Amino acid sequence: MTTPPVCDYEGSDYQQSFWEQGGREYEDRAEAIALKRMLPISGKLMLELGAGAGRNTPRYAGFERIVLLDYSTTQLIQAQEKLGHSSKYVYVAADIYRLPFRDRQFDAATMIRALHHMADAPKALKQIRNVLEPNAVFILEFANKLNFKSMLRYLLGRQKWSPFTLEPVEFVKLNFDFHPKAIRNWLGELGFSIEKTLTVSHFRLGLLKRIVPARLLAALDGLFQPTGRFWQYTPSVFVKARVGNLHDEGMGQIHANVPDLFKCPDCEGEKLENMMDHLHCPVCESNWAVRDGIYDFRERMK
Repeated sequence: MTTPPVCDYEGSDYQQSFWEQGGREYEDRAEAIALKRMLPISGKLMLELGAGAGRNTPRYAGFERIVLLDYSTTQLIQAQEKLGHSSKYVYVAADIYRLPFRDRQFDAATMIRALHHMADAPKALKQIRNVLEPNAVFILEFANKLNFKSMLRYLLGRQKWSPFTLEPVEFVKLNFDFHPKAIRNWLGELGFSIEKTLTVSHFRLGLLKRIVPARLLAALDGLFQPTGRFWQYTPSVFVKARVGNLHDEGMGQIHANVPDLFKCPDCEGEKLENMMDHLHCPVCESNWAVRDGIYDFRERMK
């Protein structure tokens, strides 16, 4: 099966170099404010897509179980070192275009700073929609092409692509900005209803971040975030969407046995057998590795 290319952070020190040492405290604090405004207080089964090294995972503490999904095992190992091994956390390495989960299981999902790596965003969103149960909440962050900086650059002739058109723009390989209306259209076509929109990172300017303390700058950002209800001109936008009931027949459930969460990404068989060091699909005979607590569905075992 041919799938779109994947941005792989294998071997990367992204958490340390970008977040901890890259002067991103303001952005992290601002995103925490947005998430707090959108997250349900509690829940059963959360899917964190593009979880990375678990930067946001502690913010989902109200959920009984959290599935951290990332394509990079390096990132998931770092998340394990931070969060530990317990029944609360399930670590999964997989391609978002081939999600290895049974349908209608999760009552919430988040995708923060990950959609901008999606060459086929609608296909990725459809995969997410399939694994969410009726009435589930989906919190999506996306990089906004219709931001003040890109509009100014375009109007001054310093940028060739238009921020006003609906198609995504790939400004660096596998790094995409999206138009807010395109995101709304895709979510609507998949049966999501949008409940809240927040604009985030209003003050993402190097000079401001150097002279204003991150805590204060994030607090100011929090005051402006609700304006996302009316317009979206910041580099980052958060959307809270909810799954409708139109095409669903039953409700999902949290599985006591973690292997029961999964399906085979090759044939979609749902009766995977737990062989301890791998999961076996009796339908297509595929085997999927389990290494150091990480379920690896990227490529079948040889």
